[in-house]
Amino acid sequence: MTSPVCQKATPVLFVETIAPSLAFWRDRLGFAITAEVPGEDGPVFVILSGNGIELMLQTTASLAADPNGAALAWRGDRSCLFIEVDSIDALALTMEGCEIVAPRHETFYGATEIGYREPGGHFVTFAQFHR
Repeated sequence: MTSPVCQKATPVLFVETIAPSLAFWRDRLGFAITAEVPGEDGPVFVILSGNGIELMLQTTASLAADPNGAALAWRGDRSCLFIEVDSIDALALTMEGCEIVAPRHETFYGATEIGYREPGGHFVTFAQFHR
């Protein structure tokens, strides 16, 4: 069996609101917002990039509203790992038998994703982008 090639890993930090974290990452450290999902009271998700580092911020409320079921297994974790792979099919075969917390699904931003809980209890979302 051929394992997938992991191409990039990005931490996802779950927060109550995005604004205070933007003051830290953007305003103090100079990170730029490269993507944003708006909500009624401000952004519910942002991707920040700076100095060769990328990270994501997501509100706990948007996680709870996730239609793909990731919130069902969320236990108050404050972070997640988002890993881009070259083949979601190879990844699924490699991870067969592991605990799935977000079934395979298509996203509005052009990725196929599957979310797992690794043995230490953390979320790991794997994504293949269709470029």
